[in-house]
Amino acid sequence: MQDILIISNYYPPETGAAANRIETLAHGLRDKGWNVSVLCPLPNYPNGKTFDGYQGKIKHKSVEKNITVYRTWVFPSNSKSKVVRLISMLSFSFSLSVFLLFTKTPKKVIIQSPPLFVAYFSVLMNKIKGKKIILNVSDLWPLAGKELGVMTESFSYRMLEKIERFNYKNANLVLGQSNEICTHVKESVSTKTVLYRNYPKFLLQKNTTAETSEKIHVVYAGLLGVAQGIVTLCKNIRLPENVILDIYGNGAEKAELIAFIEKNPHKNIFFHGELTRTALHEILTHKADYAIIPLVNRIYGSVPSKIFEMAHIGLPIIYIAGGEGGDIVKEFQLGTVIAPQDYESLNRLFLKVSKTSSNSRVKIREIAEEHFSFDRQLDVIDEEIKKI
Repeated sequence: MQDILIISNYYPPETGAAANRIETLAHGLRDKGWNVSVLCPLPNYPNGKTFDGYQGKIKHKSVEKNITVYRTWVFPSNSKSKVVRLISMLSFSFSLSVFLLFTKTPKKVIIQSPPLFVAYFSVLMNKIKGKKIILNVSDLWPLAGKELGVMTESFSYRMLEKIERFNYKNANLVLGQSNEICTHVKESVSTKTVLYRNYPKFLLQKNTTAETSEKIHVVYAGLLGVAQGIVTLCKNIRLPENVILDIYGNGAEKAELIAFIEKNPHKNIFFHGELTRTALHEILTHKADYAIIPLVNRIYGSVPSKIFEMAHIGLPIIYIAGGEGGDIVKEFQLGTVIAPQDYESLNRLFLKVSKTSSNSRVKIREIAEEHFSFDRQLDVIDEEIKKI
C-alpha cells in the first residue's frame, strides 16, 4: 500500500463543490488501495467562522472513513475584502508550511490549486523536502480573477503569474479540470498534464420521477459568490407565474440575496438555505425540473462541476456561460446554453419551458453514466500517479 497526502483549502464537513471534489478524490484513491491522508484548515467555509467542535484549536487530527485528516490553524473569513481574504489564505499557508516542515509526510502529495498562495507554499515546502508533486488545477488564477473583473494587469497580477508558473514548473504532474487548463499549462512549462474532470460519485435512488406539480421548478444549488452573480441574476429575470426559481446554498452574497427576495416577493424566487448533499440530491431528484448554472463572465479554463452532477441526477441544464462548459452542454445535449448576462434570452426561455419528462431524465442520466464516469477516469489518474 502506497502513501499519499492531499493538501486542500477545503474539506468536509465544509460544503460546496471544492470540498466535495477533494473528498471524492480522497475516497477514490483510498478504494484503489492508497493510504490517504489530508491536510486542510480547521473547517470554516463558507460561513467564515470556525465550526463548532474546532474552535480554539491550533490543530486537529482525526481518522474519517479510513482517511487521516490533519487540520491546522487558519484565520477564517468570508469577507468581500481582498486584503482580509489574502490574510486568511496566508494564515493557512503559514500553518501548513510549519506542519510540512516538522512532520513526516508521504513521498507523493496532491496539491489543490487555487488558492494560488496555498498551492505555492505547498509546492515550495514539498519541493524542498524532495516530494513528488501532483498539482490539481481546477481554475486558472490570476487569469480567472482578471476575467471576473476583480483584478487588473498590475504589478501584483504579474507577480501572481510568476507564482502560478512556479507551481506548474515544480510539479511532476498537473491534473487539469479542463482541456483549456491543460493547454494553458503546456504553453507555460513542459510539465506533463492529464485531463481530470470533476466528475461526481454518488448513489441515487432508481426512481427519479419528479413529484407531480403544476409549477415548473428551476433550481440553483451552489456557492453564492462573485463568480456566480446570483443576486444580479435575480434582479434581471422575469419568471412567468408557473415558473419558480429555488435557490440553495451559502456564500458572500447570502445576506444581499435574502434582502432582495424579501423586498420582491412577487418574483417567484425562494431561498431555502444550505442542505446536506444527500438532502439536496433528494430535492433535485424529485422536485426540480431544471438546473440553472450561471457565471457572470465566461472564464477561460472553468468547467463547473455542477454540469456533471446535474447530468448524473438527470436534470436538463440552463447554462449561462460559454467556453468549454458550454461546449460540453451542447455536445452531449444536456440543455440550453445562454451567453453570460444575456437576460433577455433567458427570460424568453422561461416563457417556453415545460415540465421535464421521466424519459428526458433517464436519457440525461444514461449520457452521464457513459461519458462522465468517475471510476473510469480514476483508473487513468491512479496509473499516472503511480508512474511518477
